[in-house]
Amino acid sequence: MVDAIWPLLRWMLFRFDAETAHNLTFGPISAAPDLMARVLTPLRGRNPAQPTEVAGLTFRGPVGLAAGLDKNGVALPVWDALGFGFIEVGTVTAHPQPGNPKPRLFRLAPERALINRLGFNNQGSEALATRLRRRRERGRWPAIPVGVNVGKSKITPIEEATDDYVTSVTRLRGLADYFTVNVSSPNTPGLRDLQSQEHLERLLAPVVEAADGTPVFLKLAPDLEAQDLAGAAGLAEAAGVAGLIATNTTVQRDMLPSDPGEQGGLSGRPLYALARAKIEDLLRDVGTSLPVIGVGGVETAAHVASLLDAGCAAVQLYSSLIFEGPGLPARIHRQLRARR
Repeated sequence: MVDAIWPLLRWMLFRFDAETAHNLTFGPISAAPDLMARVLTPLRGRNPAQPTEVAGLTFRGPVGLAAGLDKNGVALPVWDALGFGFIEVGTVTAHPQPGNPKPRLFRLAPERALINRLGFNNQGSEALATRLRRRRERGRWPAIPVGVNVGKSKITPIEEATDDYVTSVTRLRGLADYFTVNVSSPNTPGLRDLQSQEHLERLLAPVVEAADGTPVFLKLAPDLEAQDLAGAAGLAEAAGVAGLIATNTTVQRDMLPSDPGEQGGLSGRPLYALARAKIEDLLRDVGTSLPVIGVGGVETAAHVASLLDAGCAAVQLYSSLIFEGPGLPARIHRQLRARR
């Protein structure tokens, strides 16, 4: 049912610029997420997802929602209702921030891609902690794990980044089912410098300690060379990180027919080949020591199956949801079951 009506809804939403369409969608969702979930659950169709164990967590299925879509954790029951196996909200920062000036989100419809330079626009980790605590206390927590993607506040100097991450993790400890340390977005000045050995050595162990047993993942960029990916993975393992998420958006444009001339991170279909290559680099170097969640241009059951067969523990998607519609996660889970 959701798949049948999505082409019309997409046509209507695509008449607006990308960020306006996003806000129009999130308005009713954030106003009444539990009601929206009750409406969507019977419309999504059968969702025969198979439970997947990752870093001590039980995902309902291997396909999860990537960070970036629900930055403030306002729609948790909706993602559960759509059939995702797990959810990642954020990116959230210690300080609330408006993000970069608009326009900052661009839709490349023919390429089925997005470019964003949002800059971690969010209400801050304290507001998110309040929202998640209220949902837990009211017994309205989703039936699937909810992770929180944590980034550095723009106003925080790079030398104080560790304290910034630890502040957010401490606030959210006991509320999130896992944390993701985001050092790979291209849209906060200097953030990707935190992927260096010097910075990761200072950052990861304190974050793991602050998480106090909650699994911590490290999210890496597709623009790192293979040796840098391997180095970051080794530091993550030494610090007690539970797994890796690969990859984030890319600043490369050579996978597009022409450069649209917009700065920011590219996601969607053109990213898949690059992300897949970097994921393979990680899996080859990391082996089975750390689970890897694959993300980047994932839009079909074939993509998911390929990444799982390559050794990924699970996958995430985001941009393809914009183009394929809200029935995508349940549809992929059905198709994965049919392939077995």
